Amino acid sequence: MQPLLKGLRIIEGSAFIAAPMCGMTLAQLGADVIRFDQIGGGIDYRRWPVTDDNTSIYWAEMNKGKRSIAVDLRSDAGRELLTDLICAPGPDAGIFSTNLPARGWLAYERLRERRPDLIQHEIVGDRHGSSALDYTVNAKVGFPYVTGPEDDSRPVNHVLPAWDIATAFHAAIDILAAERHRRITGEGQQIRLALADVALTAVGHLGLIGEVVVKGEERGRNGNYLYGALGRDFVTADGQRVMVIAVSSRQWEGLVKASGMRDEISALANQLGLDFANEGDRYTARHELCTLLEPWFAGAPLAELTPVFEQCGICWDKYQTIGELVREDPDCSDDNPVFTTIEQPGIGRYPVPDNAAYFSAVERQPPRPAARLGQHTDEILSDILGLDSSAIGRLHDERIVA
Repeated sequence: MQPLLKGLRIIEGSAFIAAPMCGMTLAQLGADVIRFDQIGGGIDYRRWPVTDDNTSIYWAEMNKGKRSIAVDLRSDAGRELLTDLICAPGPDAGIFSTNLPARGWLAYERLRERRPDLIQHEIVGDRHGSSALDYTVNAKVGFPYVTGPEDDSRPVNHVLPAWDIATAFHAAIDILAAERHRRITGEGQQIRLALADVALTAVGHLGLIGEVVVKGEERGRNGNYLYGALGRDFVTADGQRVMVIAVSSRQWEGLVKASGMRDEISALANQLGLDFANEGDRYTARHELCTLLEPWFAGAPLAELTPVFEQCGICWDKYQTIGELVREDPDCSDDNPVFTTIEQPGIGRYPVPDNAAYFSAVERQPPRPAARLGQHTDEILSDILGLDSSAIGRLHDERIVA
């Protein structure tokens, strides 16, 4: 954790990836993020992967560093408590982040009656109000038709939930921007961010829309080839598979030098009438170049090639499974300051990541584990809402909180 946002309080009602990851990102930067859940847990409380006793590792990771309050969301009294919490006074409070249906008691217009400068951030599926998940959004924007082998026309959905992750970070920026606006103007606001729009804007930012409209061309399927330059996977003599990229002129020259095939490569350029100093020409000749380079990669084990790669400044990395990453790669361990092995209650000890950025003005602190469901209920009711022990006791007795 890095306490740059210390004092900022955000109330979160969320499920799945985008909204919880947004809150977790802000919590790792020092914000006081308070997550509310239905007593017994919400719809993602047991989401896989889970331990043998059905404790969700996923849920714990998404909620690192947050405080937890468990409330009966179906009761009027429980909803009133959470309304008080969302609209609690203070210049650093009054921020609500959610991807739950923001209607009824959670509607922005209703909540701002209690706090006119409320900042409410809502993540929705698409701009029409329909539900959407990463896989459906990915299908909509066309990436499954440019993912996968060149000789297979079937759509391939990427297993990485890219739009959820992008939406989470987008939402965190939105909240901080709105909070700055409120500090300057005193005005709160409602922010709606559609998962589908995050994907659609990314398609535009990457030039894929302009490619169709301006050039009349549609991106094709490239398999493991890098689009627009030279890059592909190769297999070494000992069966290791590596991804090698030559985008910049330095990377290309490093690869030519390392392979010792300058004459053969020059002859190929002359034969094809291309200039391989141009990254686009390297892409045009990608099949021929990779066919030329394959025997060189296959002629030595990775242990011999590695120092050559490093000496020549080649951009590369070895393919490895997630298990190999966790068990063997020091970058995914306490050797990397981003990770700290901590005890997660109900799960055990394992390396947990903090925020990936390094800030020179603050010292990195170990990440805080996810709270047990409702762990901070009494603390929040007392410190923020000012309830005394007898009032809190009655709420427990009436099963309004847990």
